[in-house]
Amino acid sequence: MAVQGISKKYTFKEAVPVWEKNKEYEKNHSLIFRAVIDGNEEIKLSIASHARYQIFVDGVFYAAGPARAGHDFYRVSEYTLKNELSDKKTVISIIAAGYNINSFYLLDKPSFLCAEIERNGEILYSTGNKEFETAKYSSRIRKTPRYSFQRPFTECYIYDAYYDLFMKDPDTKLKSLELQRTEDKNFIERNVPYCLYTERKVKEIISKGILIPDKDRRYFKDRSLTGIDEELKGFPEKELDASPVNELYAYKTQIMETDKYAMESVSLGINCCCIYDMGRNNTGYIRLSLTAEHDTVIYAVFNEILPDGICPDPGKDSCQNVIKWAIQGGRTYDIVSFEPYTFRYIQIISMYAPTLVTNVSLYEECYPETGIINLKKMPTPSLQKIYDAAVETFRQNATDIFMDCPSRERAGWLCDSFFTSRVERELTGESFVEHNFLENFLLPEKFDNIPDGMLPMCYPSDHYDGTYIHNWAFWFVLELREYFERTGDKALVDAAKERVYKLLEFSKTYENADGLLQNVGSWVFVEWSESNDFVQDINYPSNMLYSKVLDSVAELYCNSALHEKAEKLRKTIIEKAFDGEFFCDNAELDENGIAVRTNNRTETCQYYAFFSKTATKETFPELYNKLLTEFGPVRSEKNNYPDIPRSNAFIGNYLRLFILFEDGEYDKLREEIESFFLPMAEKTGTIWENMTDYASCCHGFASHVAYWLNKI
Repeated sequence: MAVQGISKKYTFKEAVPVWEKNKEYEKNHSLIFRAVIDGNEEIKLSIASHARYQIFVDGVFYAAGPARAGHDFYRVSEYTLKNELSDKKTVISIIAAGYNINSFYLLDKPSFLCAEIERNGEILYSTGNKEFETAKYSSRIRKTPRYSFQRPFTECYIYDAYYDLFMKDPDTKLKSLELQRTEDKNFIERNVPYCLYTERKVKEIISKGILIPDKDRRYFKDRSLTGIDEELKGFPEKELDASPVNELYAYKTQIMETDKYAMESVSLGINCCCIYDMGRNNTGYIRLSLTAEHDTVIYAVFNEILPDGICPDPGKDSCQNVIKWAIQGGRTYDIVSFEPYTFRYIQIISMYAPTLVTNVSLYEECYPETGIINLKKMPTPSLQKIYDAAVETFRQNATDIFMDCPSRERAGWLCDSFFTSRVERELTGESFVEHNFLENFLLPEKFDNIPDGMLPMCYPSDHYDGTYIHNWAFWFVLELREYFERTGDKALVDAAKERVYKLLEFSKTYENADGLLQNVGSWVFVEWSESNDFVQDINYPSNMLYSKVLDSVAELYCNSALHEKAEKLRKTIIEKAFDGEFFCDNAELDENGIAVRTNNRTETCQYYAFFSKTATKETFPELYNKLLTEFGPVRSEKNNYPDIPRSNAFIGNYLRLFILFEDGEYDKLREEIESFFLPMAEKTGTIWENMTDYASCCHGFASHVAYWLNKI
């Protein structure tokens, strides 16, 4: 049954939120919670947190969380275990990490965990009452760099000989830890499906090599390393106890062998490595087993592509694409990364001792395959490859919320979600993830650090520098209207009404005498192309989008005056922006404060015009025909209109394909989908953020290709 309205409250029977005493604000602080269960009769584990957590059953990875919510709300997950339980004693372990820094991915709130285990109505364990065994998880190094500007900390570990016994041996006792009850929390239902965490094996080993010193050492000096301050929290560079990318940038990989190897095990010598291929991009938790002859350091470097054609780059896309483990010799470590990562290729490096590497795989964190119920067979192998890549892209970006990418950011961006939400409904028949995504924007009373009336550009997130994207908030309204059409969820639409109208009130303060938005604050974003060079003083694509928003609000809340305002705005845009051949991107104020149309004309601006219904093929037939026949992928062959900057994937090319679909140009749509996306599907098995692979190669909005292919 579809979720309707605002999520219901959730009440634990006994558990209360707890954390280590006086540590709830400490950065990158990890704890262990452990329960020993007698017998194999079914149990239910209920858990909520403001800490990333993983659940292990007898040392085997089981699940991770939490499902995200808006500020000061926390979703509760319920796990039913039976087949996983032993006839005698079963150890259930929860590792939780409280980050306490701002990011695009997780909120900056104090850490807590609230959990209880129930059997036949009896609470066996509960935080704050029938206590779990608890200890510090001291294996993880605290003072590490951020993984990226958008995500929290890089993973680095020092493992002793007994690091995992607490997860496997019921008789191993944890050192006691003083906990304290935290403030009470607002718990709500989870709503979204549970990931299955299927284990995906690597496909093959593609090469082995050695690390040799690199005299031309490069230093990783991304803003996530050098820009730590009150607005970007973390550990200053001088305080770090490990900086794995810079450690590896002292070396380069020299490939020695390119033969294929048996997948069961690989023996690595000192300063040696092997590079594995998953066969396509996937997202989840890295798993491997390591046995070293004596103490050594192991690195796992992972990427969606091989930037130099040889090995993964630990610093690609300004991310720390590496995990570091210091291990002791003489025993086997079965390791699972704490955070999910996205990669096709993974390089395992042993620095100081011969090491046996086995079980290299990934527990995928994706929308469950069992929930994908509406798959369509494609008419050609090429389209099938693209379709499969689009479905996979959706799965990796639709877990608890819609994400822009599952790698660099894992952020709930508006606009991306407009496209991904259509795919969820088409492939699954439901809108569970979309409900939570939209609801999260409605849960907090207000958003700090941005103007009253504005919505965050991505959420849940904290942007202490005050950055927002005014025209990106418009996509919330456009998606809300389509969500209502998909679900009939009037309760959620009504709950959003005040927030929607406050957005219009805020926008109105930027209207000039012509009703056009002028000199809007913070960041104006049109797309990743030269279109974004022409965003002030009056940006016409943003105003086109504004007209579509006014129509959407009019339809949602039966406001005919807004229909009239939208129509007037479109007429003004045509009058001011159309130069007789193309729509111009912007106008600039002259020395007298008079807006003067520029000669800046981009391909993407034209698509905004048709997407927003500022232009139609009936009202602008010449421009429509020109776009249809002389723009798009054909420009690569003919170099048409060199003075008009090309569109990129996000979002100009998608608006183009949207127009082709809306106007029934299905043959051309198939042809262009193949031209745009087949190289992506063949290279990574997913669809990309840009037309090239220099950024994310698995981007949520890009899964919209599956929606079109399902419909035509």
